[in-house]
Amino acid sequence: MIDIVIADLRNKAHAEATINLLNHYSRDAMGGGQDLPQFVQENLVGELLRRREAHVVLAYSGQTPVGLVILMEGFSTFACKPLLNIHDVVVFSDFRGQGIAQKLLLKSEEIAKSLGCCKLTLEVLEGNKAAQAAYRASGFDGYELDPQMGKALFWQKKLS
Repeated sequence: MIDIVIADLRNKAHAEATINLLNHYSRDAMGGGQDLPQFVQENLVGELLRRREAHVVLAYSGQTPVGLVILMEGFSTFACKPLLNIHDVVVFSDFRGQGIAQKLLLKSEEIAKSLGCCKLTLEVLEGNKAAQAAYRASGFDGYELDPQMGKALFWQKKLS
């Protein structure tokens, strides 16, 4: 039985689960292949607590945390409504293939609707076919305004 809960990061168990699951993801090839920097491990929970627009969802199998979604609220100027970005999706390796990601995504959708959001957004690596399949099964697809202009690309410019 998998239980999905909205995390209270003031709860030590939820805070530790968040860091441990995110670190598990970071060590995976899809997350960069190495531990989160010590600074991130020590400061992420406090920084998330400072942001009202941050939401964390955890999946538990019994007392064991097995999945995580971190959501960040943004704003769609075209819709003049908030949106919710699914920033991180993690399912512990031993629990993959059991529909946990879909349950986390469903809870994310519930949160987005409760906030009056117009959409959910996320980024996914081209090579992460398993995640793409999970996202498609939950109703996600590439973003485009006009098919002739093509799908949107996710770019970045690191500042530090």
